Amino acid sequence: MASNIETTDLGGIAHDLSMWGLFIQSDIIVKIVMIMLVVASVWCWAIIFEKRSTLTKILRRAKKFDDAFWSGEPLDKLYQRIKKSPHDPLLKTFSAGMEEWESTVQGGMPDREELQASLRQRVERAMNVTIMREMNKLERGMTFLATVGSTAPFIGLFGTVWGIMNSFTAIAQTNNTSLAVVAPGIAEALFATALGLVAAIPAVIAYNGYSNRLGRYAGQLDAFVTEFTAILSRHLEAQDNKGKRKI
Repeated sequence: MASNIETTDLGGIAHDLSMWGLFIQSDIIVKIVMIMLVVASVWCWAIIFEKRSTLTKILRRAKKFDDAFWSGEPLDKLYQRIKKSPHDPLLKTFSAGMEEWESTVQGGMPDREELQASLRQRVERAMNVTIMREMNKLERGMTFLATVGSTAPFIGLFGTVWGIMNSFTAIAQTNNTSLAVVAPGIAEALFATALGLVAAIPAVIAYNGYSNRLGRYAGQLDAFVTEFTAILSRHLEAQDNKGKRKI
């Protein structure tokens, strides 16, 4: 097993080539690089699991809300019902549109075309602002994943170069080119590269996957705004002279 591998140089000094041994025996600079990469990797996995849980929940709620939205239930009643529900981006977008609608028609339905157009614009603007705010929340941590994915291999490479420099220094000091002299330093250096890849690969895969899913969800929110404003337009066009306020 790798955890039991040891090597001895010509001076009789044993070197532990396990992962922990490579870390303990490494130069302080290489130690700092390794710690940075391990912390970055742990943080990336925390973001990955959090994003997975969040997306699973909001997609499940979006499916339930979509069924309720198209069930034929009056939208004002639906709005009153979901106000007590756990809010997610889609529910908040719908609530923003309904709040703007109800605050405008409290004094009566607009009967002039320019007032109706202004109402549609305000409703659409309120919903779009909500979408932007909620998507910014959902995208938190994505920049860190992208940063780790693009920089971790180079940080690991820096540790590798530094470790190899130490190996050449050991050769110069001992005047011995034996593999036993340089092997520990090279192993430490390559371990830094491996940690860089361990941090970068999941970060890149997660960033690409979640960016795609978040993009599709943002498109779903935009499509909902279009559908909602279309329903609003049809209602305004079909309103009677009594000025009913319910959608």
